[in-house]
Amino acid sequence: MSGEARGTDGGRGAGGWGSLAGLKVVDLSRVLGGPYATQILADHGAEVIKVEPPQGDETRHWGPPFVTEGVAWYFAGVNRNKKSVVLDLRGDEGRARLLELLSDADVLVENFKPGSLEKWGLGYAEVLSQRFPRLVHCSITGFGEDGPLGGLPGYDAVVQAEAGLMSVNGTAESGPTRIGMPAVDMITGLNAVNGILMAIHERGRSGQGQRVETTLFDCGISVMHPHMPNYFASGKVPELTGNDHPNIAPYSTFRTGSGDVAITVGNNGQFAKLCEYLGIPEAAADPRFAENSDRCAHRPELRKLLEDAMADSDAATVAQGLMAIGVPCGAINTVDKVVEHPHAVHRKMFVEFDDGYRGVASPVKMSRTPAEYRLPPPRHGEHTDEVFWVDMRG
Repeated sequence: MSGEARGTDGGRGAGGWGSLAGLKVVDLSRVLGGPYATQILADHGAEVIKVEPPQGDETRHWGPPFVTEGVAWYFAGVNRNKKSVVLDLRGDEGRARLLELLSDADVLVENFKPGSLEKWGLGYAEVLSQRFPRLVHCSITGFGEDGPLGGLPGYDAVVQAEAGLMSVNGTAESGPTRIGMPAVDMITGLNAVNGILMAIHERGRSGQGQRVETTLFDCGISVMHPHMPNYFASGKVPELTGNDHPNIAPYSTFRTGSGDVAITVGNNGQFAKLCEYLGIPEAAADPRFAENSDRCAHRPELRKLLEDAMADSDAATVAQGLMAIGVPCGAINTVDKVVEHPHAVHRKMFVEFDDGYRGVASPVKMSRTPAEYRLPPPRHGEHTDEVFWVDMRG
């Protein structure tokens, strides 16, 4: 695959000018959390070499839909700006070539089952840290190496269940529900990037690399806010509340005449503006709704009041009108509407290559060193000869 990029922060360049230019990352990860992390690094200038086994990253086949043969859109979503090489780490030659790549690498990212690198004679403590003392080794696993769940495989939905996220997502009618995107995988990828950059910053002082570990389980627990603090304070186990916020009201989705809107009122002033806009100014003085704690205690009555007031209204009109007066509100957009959203286009949130690839752009906007989109997602092993010819020549 090849092509020019359109609709980007910095267009398509030769590389070498992003904020992470000069950083070499060897990416042994596959599926989602690791590849998402390394795509973030790649978008901001790092050279990322994706090392795949002979059968390839399994998500290459997670389709339809497919970009082209061997590149499912699922794979394409988190693997741009990378070079793909094929190595069989189960054999001596593959391991030797990996060590060649690591000789001048800054970062190694992997999400193998715990113990895999040690089995291949590539363990961090015994081998890699000794041979490459400046190397930052990022390990992403489901549950870590030890403990009751240590070494077990981790999948997003399983961790959403184990870490409590599903217990607070859903309604009494639906029961516990998985968040409709791989939230834990992607949060883990973000935390991997945080850890890598912290380790690189510290290396500037010490001259030493270190091992960075993040697990899906830990990351799933880390985002249980405000449910964990609420439990610590009250001892009450959080319940399914649908779209209602456990601490704030009105903070939920509400019906209008043409669809639902999300209204998130954070203070009494916003509530008064909401009531004024909807033609029910007296509600702001109603003792049942005077303070946030009162509104939380009378959610059903408050919901009926607001939905009755919006029964003949258009969702988009309500959202625009409330936002204009400082009351946070949004119409619930489907994906096609988000792609065409004027503000998403203004924010340059999508990347296109002339060969048909489209992707979500980096949400991090840098004033001097913006993200750059150099390479579309690679074919399996597309750069093997190029990478190792350069290495051997060098």
